[in-house]
Amino acid sequence: MVIHPLTPTEMAKRSSKTAAQQCRYYEVDNIFVYMVETYINGNISVFRDLYHELNKDARRDFTDFLLSEVEPTYWREILKQTI
Repeated sequence: MVIHPLTPTEMAKRSSKTAAQQCRYYEVDNIFVYMVETYINGNISVFRDLYHELNKDARRDFTDFLLSEVEPTYWREILKQTI
């Protein structure tokens, strides 16, 4: 019997999730903090995936969080990755 593991492209992608849903799924207290830490640690592609999983309102909330809670030195870099 041959078992072929699923590759990431074959798996269903998460999309249009609220921040609360993402917190539960990734088992974190604040998904926005988790996303910023992921970016700062150099996991840019993971950050992009996390961002694109958010729904429109959650993306706006993330931008508000970014501009109010994160050091300005990271704003430009992180915002570029969200486009």
